Amino acid sequence: DKVIRVVPESERETQILKAAFNRLKVDLWQPSSTFHIVEGTVTDVRVPQNTSRSLLPYLQQANIQYTILISDLQKAIENQTGLRSYRNRRSLSGYNYEVYHSLEEIQDWMHDLNKTHSDLVHMFSVGKSYEGRPLFVLKLGIRSRPYKKAVWMDCGIHAREWIGPAFCQWFVKEALQTYQTDPAMRKMLTQLYFYIMPVFNVDGYHFSWTNDRFWRKTRSKNTRFRCHGVDANRNWKVKWCDEGASFHPCDDTYCGPFPESEPEVKAVAHFLRKHRKQIKAYLSFHAYAQMLLYPYSYKYATIPNFSCVELAAYNAVNALQSAYGIRYRYGPASSTLYVSSGSSMDWAYKNGIPYAFAFELRDTGHFGFLLPETLIKPTCTETMLAVKNITLHLLKKCH
Repeated sequence: DKVIRVVPESERETQILKAAFNRLKVDLWQPSSTFHIVEGTVTDVRVPQNTSRSLLPYLQQANIQYTILISDLQKAIENQTGLRSYRNRRSLSGYNYEVYHSLEEIQDWMHDLNKTHSDLVHMFSVGKSYEGRPLFVLKLGIRSRPYKKAVWMDCGIHAREWIGPAFCQWFVKEALQTYQTDPAMRKMLTQLYFYIMPVFNVDGYHFSWTNDRFWRKTRSKNTRFRCHGVDANRNWKVKWCDEGASFHPCDDTYCGPFPESEPEVKAVAHFLRKHRKQIKAYLSFHAYAQMLLYPYSYKYATIPNFSCVELAAYNAVNALQSAYGIRYRYGPASSTLYVSSGSSMDWAYKNGIPYAFAFELRDTGHFGFLLPETLIKPTCTETMLAVKNITLHLLKKCH
């Protein structure tokens, strides 16, 4: 299998690509659906070995330029996680934050933290997944007073975006390791609670470890089409299944049979609704594109508190860049990335959470979803700066 990049340069090329991709059922890495391919769209596609024999000559014949991003995908998958045997994963003190962890390891880690840091960490479940797994959340913060504002963070809505869960774990580690020495972190944990969900789409994430590294959706069953899963980021009750989402169960951007059809989405939406007076920021972590996005996703329109949110994004992106010079684009999701309906970020914003952001973490396509473990530390370090920046901005109260 290969991953190729194509940028259509005309309406003709756009139509040829869309037709070919739809016919050959390729796996689009970017954008998420052929619907979004227009002239000038950077398009990354995973092409199975048997398909590439027909597709690549076809593109050459049609005189469409392409570059090969990853020439041997299997090798890239093996390179990404390195050797699994050298790991000491049993004890918490030996927990390695610079490798990717399976769902079981992440859940064990949460249990361990709950036991060893009971003064700062409280673990609870908001419900069960389609396959019956608990949906664990960590509540992080110093119990300084009964009522505190809160920040919600989730990672791994899309199963194959492994850097997300790695960041959620990194954030918790940093908070616990630095709150006594870092005044900013101390302030954050004193004045706020953080609700952190390291793996939102638990079934899909598990499946991406055991069966299909590039699985994106949940794992619910569709009886009529024999296709599994719904895009958990198109299943929210905000302009549900409008532009940028698909009604077809076999598509990667399938919106589901109805809003909140996925137990994972329903459980989180229920929790957020119940705590909406308390929660002031919603942060969701995705990959890949190096962007910091805010509402709206479903339409080209300016949010009422645009100036506050835009300023927060601008400062966050600058803070992030200060670490390694990595540039992030920022702006409303619809114009910065593409229009998509039924997203968690839009839903959070519409439900009264004033600061709603979606991060698209590293990289811009060289590794795509297969970001090597050696890049976990720099990616998380810079993202940490952005998240702290947004959080401190929140406490300052922008008008």
